[in-house]
Amino acid sequence: MCLKFLIILISFLIDNSAIIVAELNNSEPKFSGPIVNVTVPVGRDAFLTCSVHDLLNFKIAWLRVDTQTILTIHNQVITKNQRITLTHTEHRIWQLRIRDVKESDHGWYMCQINTDPMKSQVGYLNVVVPADIVDYETSHDMVVEREQNVTLVCTAKGLPEPLITWRREKDQPLYNTAKGQVFTSEGPNLTLWQVTRSHMGAYLCIASNGIPPTVSKRIMVLVNFRPTIWTRYTTIYVNYRQSVTLECISESHPISVNYWLKGTEIIEGGTYESVNEKHIYKIIMRLMVRPTKVQDFGEYKCIAKNQLGFVEQTIRLRHKSKHNLQHLYQTNNRNNQLIVFEGK
Repeated sequence: MCLKFLIILISFLIDNSAIIVAELNNSEPKFSGPIVNVTVPVGRDAFLTCSVHDLLNFKIAWLRVDTQTILTIHNQVITKNQRITLTHTEHRIWQLRIRDVKESDHGWYMCQINTDPMKSQVGYLNVVVPADIVDYETSHDMVVEREQNVTLVCTAKGLPEPLITWRREKDQPLYNTAKGQVFTSEGPNLTLWQVTRSHMGAYLCIASNGIPPTVSKRIMVLVNFRPTIWTRYTTIYVNYRQSVTLECISESHPISVNYWLKGTEIIEGGTYESVNEKHIYKIIMRLMVRPTKVQDFGEYKCIAKNQLGFVEQTIRLRHKSKHNLQHLYQTNNRNNQLIVFEGK
């Protein structure tokens, strides 16, 4: 239905006596001011206000411009859209209310007075939609191999179009460049080049378009790497029948299998404390030794192995003699432990 036809239809629906009264009074209605454009978040209520004076017996109508739909004529709501209502104050302020605004409600709305010729003015309803992350188009937690290139993807929708920002938890840098550390990145994609264990952690995709609330998604990146292992002391001096604790610490992802070797023999016993720190598996290996014979001295190896490889660390247990008393030593009288060490 064309707009011209709607104007004619409204003219026929309205009593022509209004024009006669206006001619006798030598006055006709006018708009008191423009319709103020309105911006409303989706789901809220919108109010468009048309102000007139000297309406007399003339009548007001509201129309949707883009669809050429009559919404109200004077006191009557014509549209079948039950979300639309009309209120007026002393025939001067005519307010169109749209409840539970939908994105499709945005556009131009016209307020008409049935003068001859018609008088009208328009106002715009802008519907904004808070940012929302599209989960099925956004990356999820992942496990990747070391030195692999990884691209994280984040898709968001909203009106206006959201801006996507990437950050890491606990203010860690996203990556390093020749110019320094980079802590934020904008855009739907974030590429991590040749990832290492330092890239492990939570990445935040943050979407915002100025309409509260800002939303985010947490994406965990885990990097598989072969174990690393170290010990505080590589050489320990001890007397016969004095107990000493050998200790190695390994880190890996996925978790490693750890054990002790003396020569080529696997040593039964020892304690293995597993700790998961920042999704890196740390295992603290401890082996208590109390040498009673010559064969108890020598090299002890701590081994850590996962599917990506293995690593070992050697600790030498030597007999303390008068010759090496110049080395540093530690004693613990309560448990009769003696540790004397050199270097690393």
